[in-house]
Amino acid sequence: MTTTHKNISFQLNGRPVTVHAGNHQNLVELLQGQGLYGARESCGQGLCGCCTVVVNGTAVSGCLTMATLVDGADVRTIEDAQADGQLDAVQQAFIDAGAFQCGFCTPGFILMTRQLLDAHPNPTEDEIRHYLAGNLCRCAAYTEIIKAVRLAAKKRKG
Repeated sequence: MTTTHKNISFQLNGRPVTVHAGNHQNLVELLQGQGLYGARESCGQGLCGCCTVVVNGTAVSGCLTMATLVDGADVRTIEDAQADGQLDAVQQAFIDAGAFQCGFCTPGFILMTRQLLDAHPNPTEDEIRHYLAGNLCRCAAYTEIIKAVRLAAKKRKG
């Protein structure tokens, strides 16, 4: 008989967890079982960015990442973005620039923007567009999102 579940242990937003994960379960489903709803499955094909989660420092599509593969990993979600109840520079920039529309895609955009600014603290518009090309916004807030990324870069500097 094939085992359909296994216990996995990993770091979730800086705290150790052990959970019972199904072999068929994706990372978004696992996170939602932990009460974390920031990553959302939308397209189910890894094309929209709504399910973005950071695993071992790299953004991944949570809808395509099998839960059992994060055994031993460091997993960070949008819920880890604020410190001491305060929004970080990227989150605040999205609010200030009006880039936070319906909110469905925003967590993925914020996590990708953080990675972009870590790699390129002062990105050009082409770099911003290229880096965020895998994230889709159905509200069409792209102009505001680019403004938010630029504003976040300034906030991080000063």
